[in-house]
Amino acid sequence: MLKLTHIRFEDLNPRQKENFNFQKVASTLADYGFNCIRLSDDWQGADFIACHIDGNSFVKIQLKGRLTFQKKYNGKNIYIAFNQDGKWYLYPHDELQKEVLRCGFMKGTRAWDENGAFSFPRLSKKLEKLMAEYAI
Repeated sequence: MLKLTHIRFEDLNPRQKENFNFQKVASTLADYGFNCIRLSDDWQGADFIACHIDGNSFVKIQLKGRLTFQKKYNGKNIYIAFNQDGKWYLYPHDELQKEVLRCGFMKGTRAWDENGAFSFPRLSKKLEKLMAEYAI
């Protein structure tokens, strides 16, 4: 007989965490009519494609561990999905990046200005308010 035992996310290696998170976000998106197809390698910056049951809509999604912006995703029509404290967020990378920069985040940091990437370990109260519309 199969004995099911809950695992601790913290005990997983990075690849296992990514697989775990894909399954979790795919389950959440299924509630909105999406079927998620995992890609074996990043295709146009996406880890997976979410196809809607309407037959017309699909979304390229990059899975991250936290709120992240990278210049390499600019112009690729990528959405970013991440989980914080059990809540999933799905946001349009370029659109939100413009808003975050307008609010004064990231500008002037070495990570953004020189490396072209910035991530937020935790959402501040101001970022939580900004992210509210992207919670799923």
